[in-house]
Amino acid sequence: MGVASKDAIIPERSLTELVVDKHIEFVANYETNKSTQYEFAMSEYLRMSGIYWAVTALDIMNASHRMDKDKAVQFVKDCFHSDCGGFGPFPQHDPNLLSTLSAIQIATMYETLDELEISSIVNYVKSLQQDNGSFAGDKWGEIDTRFSFCAVAILSLLGHLDKINIQKAVDFVCSCMNFDGGFGTKPGSESHAGQIYCCVAFLSITGDLHRTDADLLGWWLAERQLPSGGLNGRPEKLPDVCYSWWVLSALSILGRLHWIDANSLRSFILASQDDETGGISDRPSDYPDPFHTLFGVAGVSLLSSQTKEDLQLKKVNPVFCMPEYVIQRQKVKIQRLSI
Repeated sequence: MGVASKDAIIPERSLTELVVDKHIEFVANYETNKSTQYEFAMSEYLRMSGIYWAVTALDIMNASHRMDKDKAVQFVKDCFHSDCGGFGPFPQHDPNLLSTLSAIQIATMYETLDELEISSIVNYVKSLQQDNGSFAGDKWGEIDTRFSFCAVAILSLLGHLDKINIQKAVDFVCSCMNFDGGFGTKPGSESHAGQIYCCVAFLSITGDLHRTDADLLGWWLAERQLPSGGLNGRPEKLPDVCYSWWVLSALSILGRLHWIDANSLRSFILASQDDETGGISDRPSDYPDPFHTLFGVAGVSLLSSQTKEDLQLKKVNPVFCMPEYVIQRQKVKIQRLSI
C-alpha cells in the first residue's frame, strides 16, 4: 500500500457486512425522505444522473422493482431536446453528453431504447466531435476526456459506434496519457483516477487497450490505496468511496484487480455505511448520498470476485457501471486485458 500524510479514520465499531436492505430503502425513498428533500430540490442539474445512480444501484441489489419504471422513462423523454437530439439533466435544461449518457443507460436497462429518436441522438453525439478527435461536452465547447468516454459509451449502447471518426477520437485520448501511465482531462493535465477510468473504459470500447502501459498504469492505480484500505484519486488526497469504482473498474479492465488489498478496501467501504438510514458516504462518519451508495455497492460487487463475499449482488460491468447481464443482452463488445 502507498503511504500518505492524509487518510481517513476507521471507527472502532464499524459495520462489517453490507446492509443491503437498508441501502435499498435509502435509494428508493431518497426523493420523499424529509431529511434529504432540500438537497434533492437543489440538484436539478444532476437529476438525470441521479436517476441513473438509483436505477443501477437498485438493480445491482436485486431490487429494480422498487423504482417506478414508467416515471423514470417518462422523465427521460421529458428531458429530450428534439431540436438537437441531446438530453438535459432536467426538463428545459440545456442538453449535454453526461446527461445524454445517463438517459441512454436508463433506457437500456429498461429496454425502452426503441421509444427514443436514435438517429437524432447519434447525430447529436457526432456533432460534438472536434477536428482533433476530442468531444465537447455541450454546445458551449468544454473539452474533457470524460466527454470522449460519454460519446463512445452512448454510441456503443446504440450500436452506432461507426458514426464518428474513431481513429481521431482514440488518438486524442492517447495524447492525454502521461509519463506515469495515467490520463488527464486534456493533453498536459495531471493524472486523475476519474479521468483514468474514462480513458481506459473508452479504449476498452474501441478495442485499443494495447495503447496503454498496463503495468505502469496498474502500479499507479494500486498506489492509490491508503493504510485505511480506501482509495484516493490522486497522491496526497483523502480516500473516497467513489474511487472504489474509478480505480477498481480501471484495474479490472486492465486485468490487475488483484493488485490491491481487496479485503482492506471492502472494510473501508463497509465502514462508510450508515447503519441507521442506510446509504454509503464518501468516507466513514460522513453523510450518505445516492452517488456514493451506487459506487460503493458497485465497488463491492467488483471486489466479490476477489473476496468471495457479497455474492448476493449482481455482477457489474466495469466499463459501463451497469449490471453485466444488461451489457450482454445488448451485445456490446468490450476489450479486457489479462496478465
